[in-house]
Amino acid sequence: MNTTAVKILVVDDEPPIRKLLRVGLGAQGYVVNEAQNAAAAQASVDEDRPDLVVLDLGLPDKSGQDLLMEWREDGIQIPVVILSSRTDEAGIVKALESGADDYITKPFGVNELAARIRVALRHRLQQQGEKAIFQTGGLSIDLVKRIVKVDGNEIKLSPKEYDILRVLAQHAGKVLTHQFLLKQIWGPAADVQYLRVYVRQLRQKIEQIPDQPHYITTETGVGYRLREPE
Repeated sequence: MNTTAVKILVVDDEPPIRKLLRVGLGAQGYVVNEAQNAAAAQASVDEDRPDLVVLDLGLPDKSGQDLLMEWREDGIQIPVVILSSRTDEAGIVKALESGADDYITKPFGVNELAARIRVALRHRLQQQGEKAIFQTGGLSIDLVKRIVKVDGNEIKLSPKEYDILRVLAQHAGKVLTHQFLLKQIWGPAADVQYLRVYVRQLRQKIEQIPDQPHYITTETGVGYRLREPE
């Protein structure tokens, strides 16, 4: 038995979903435990301390949102990837603002979820340190010298454009909500329209086809995600 395998707790009240993830994630080397409701999830977290939780928002005994908030208030910082329906954008945003690391909407592919899991685990390990040079594809950001290059060519950014790109790079691969970005760049009272304008300008400068972005992708109704390093 591989005692170093990553332990994942899947919390969902639908047996087919739990089976799909048990088989699919198990095939990728993860040790998968299951919980069908919030009470069982809490017991598993208390007793087994998984490395990551895949959490459905719609649980029968308590909302996944409330459970997540209780964990964060109790200082439990286990990475959490939210499972949600596509219509629950407000719930997704609220969960992310409450400390979720990422989300995936139903229906989903196991490979896509596994990619989200890898990003969340890696992000938690990297939170204590920031690399001087960020690189993804042809985009490089010197976080010390504040130099941005695309395919080796230096790109001139305004201070706000750079600040947005810097924050995205610090959380590369992870979705950042509109409100998180606004608070980081402008403060809590800023209008989301400011962010949309600057992201549009940023894409004009770093994307080959701005309307089909390769680096900064939109999470509809939620926020933005910068392509993770390769």
